[in-house]
Amino acid sequence: MAYAYPAPGPGEPQPWLRANMVSTLDGAAQHDGRSQPISTATDMRIFGTLRALADVVIVGAETVRQEGYRPARARAEFAGAREAAGQGPAPAIAVISASLDLDFGLPLFTSPSVPTLVLTGAAAAPDRMAAAEKAGARVVIAGDGVGVDPVRVVQALAELGHTRLLTEGGPRLLGQLVASGVLDELCLTISPMLTAGDAQRIAGGPSVAVPKRFELVSLLEEEGFLFSRYRRT
Repeated sequence: MAYAYPAPGPGEPQPWLRANMVSTLDGAAQHDGRSQPISTATDMRIFGTLRALADVVIVGAETVRQEGYRPARARAEFAGAREAAGQGPAPAIAVISASLDLDFGLPLFTSPSVPTLVLTGAAAAPDRMAAAEKAGARVVIAGDGVGVDPVRVVQALAELGHTRLLTEGGPRLLGQLVASGVLDELCLTISPMLTAGDAQRIAGGPSVAVPKRFELVSLLEEEGFLFSRYRRT
């Protein structure tokens, strides 16, 4: 399969973190705050495929709010492959949030097929952590302060048995993952659109000291959209 995760080596499986993002020709990762207007049906099929291959989907709290995130659904066409890989019927969603300012009444928390994970820091508000757990989410501590440490996010998920990791952003979260050096692969759709405006790029936040070099693994095209895969060198 074109988007299969790397085959595990000897010993304990090592986590592999891939990101899936879309960008216009002029670098916008969103239009009117959402990625859907710059996407396409094929991009959404790839989106579904990448989810179906992952153990867990990591997403920032702001993206949950902006995109109206719902639980990942089981896909019949991937059921056999997931069972053979020792995976459940659908990936878990892992929400990164320092403030835990989330609506825990949403289906993402109250009715997922796999309990939603909420990753936060040890100093997060206890009442918000309790609210998350009461809604059915599993709170995972991945930082000593209020927020998370991306390195510890990857470690914590691996300790839960999640090694095939996928992040769908948003830009702030992806920027943190890039800066921490934990991103292994980027699946980037280039949309043949120009939006201008002040939309975010796919990764935000402070720049890294030395630019990260990735190598092109594959490139597909349909109706002007480019579907690329890059891996760290």
